[in-house]
Amino acid sequence: MDEQEVQMEQEYTEPVITDTKKETDRKCPQCGGVMDFDPREGKLHCPYCDYLEEILPENEEEISAEEQDFLTAEQTGNCDWGVEKKTVLCKACGGEMVYDALEIAGECPYCGSNQVMEAKGENTLAPGGVCVFKLDAKQAAEKFKAWIKKRWFCPKEAKETAKPKDFKGLYLPYWTFDTQTTTRYSGEYGIRRQKRNSKGETVTVTDWYRCSGTYSEFIDDQAVCGTKRHEQSLLNGIQPFNTADNKVYKPEYVAGFASERYSIGLKDAWETAKSLITTRLRRNITKKIRAEHHADDVRFLQIHPSFTGIKYKYLLLPVWMACFKYKEKIYRFMVNGQTGRVSGKIPISALKVVITVLAAIAVLGLMWFISNL
Repeated sequence: MDEQEVQMEQEYTEPVITDTKKETDRKCPQCGGVMDFDPREGKLHCPYCDYLEEILPENEEEISAEEQDFLTAEQTGNCDWGVEKKTVLCKACGGEMVYDALEIAGECPYCGSNQVMEAKGENTLAPGGVCVFKLDAKQAAEKFKAWIKKRWFCPKEAKETAKPKDFKGLYLPYWTFDTQTTTRYSGEYGIRRQKRNSKGETVTVTDWYRCSGTYSEFIDDQAVCGTKRHEQSLLNGIQPFNTADNKVYKPEYVAGFASERYSIGLKDAWETAKSLITTRLRRNITKKIRAEHHADDVRFLQIHPSFTGIKYKYLLLPVWMACFKYKEKIYRFMVNGQTGRVSGKIPISALKVVITVLAAIAVLGLMWFISNL
C-alpha cells in the first residue's frame, strides 16, 4: 500500500448524513396540479393545464456540480434533497427507489409489478448534481423501436410486446472521480525483423529491449455506478453519459421520476474507480512505449500508479427502463435519457438462427466452388 493509500485509509470515513430535509411546493400556480419535469422543454410542466415554469438556479455562478474533496468527504456529506423523501420497496423484485413524499409510486420501474409499498429506509446522501433527461418517454420508445427492429434474431412477437407505455424514467446513482496520476513503469518492448533460418527460409523474429519511465495523466470524471441492481452489460451498452453536462441538484429536476438508492458507498466506488483507471493507464502507457520506441510489441509491463488531489461528485444520471415478458421470461431494456443509446437482451428465434447458418454455409460453399473452377 503506497503513502497516498495509507493516508486515505487513516483519514477517510463514510460520509456523515445529516437530516436537513425541508418541504417544497411544486404545485401549478394556475390549477393547483402537481408539476413534473419535462425533458423536451427542460422546465416544470403541469400535465393538467400545460403550464410551464422555468427552473432557475439559486446562484447564477453555480451552474454545475462542484467536485468534493475525497479525504474530507465525511465533512461535506449531507442528505438535503430539498424536499421530503420516502423509500419505496417492490415486494416482487426487491427494487428500492426514492420518491418525493407526496408522489404516488404505483408500479415498479424494474419489473413492472404493482406490488410496491412504502418502506422505512435510512437517510440517503443527497446528490451534488443531476444530468437531466433530454428525451421523454415517447422519444425513448422511438429509439428503442428503431434499435429492436434491427435485431434480426429477435422474434416478431417479442418485438411487438414491448410497448411505449412500459417505459419508466429512473435516475441512477453514479460517483465520478477526478485525480492526478503519476505512474512509474517498467517492461520490455519488442521490434520485429526478418531473418533467414538454417533452412534458408525467411522468418520473423522479435528483439526485446528493457524500458522504464514515468507517465502522468489527469483523470476527469471517471464514472462508477453506485448500484448493484443492474447488469453491468446493460449499463455498459448505454454508455457514455455526458457527465460534464450536469446541473447543480435541485428537487425540481427530478420531479416526477424515481431515484434509485445507491448501494455502493463512496469508498467502495473509489476502489472500483482505481481499478478502471489503472486499466486505462496500462493501455495508455503501452501506447506510449510503442510510439516512443517504434515498437511492435510490449510485454512484462509493471506499473505503479499514485493518485493525488482526488475529488468526487455524486450525480444522478437519467435512464429510461422497459421490460416485457416473452414465453414466461422477462427481458429488460435501458435507454440513455441523455443520448438515446439503447441496450438490452432479446429472445432468440431458433428458426432465424438456422436460416442464417444455412445461408452462411451456402455462401461459403459457393465461394469455395467458384475458387476451384
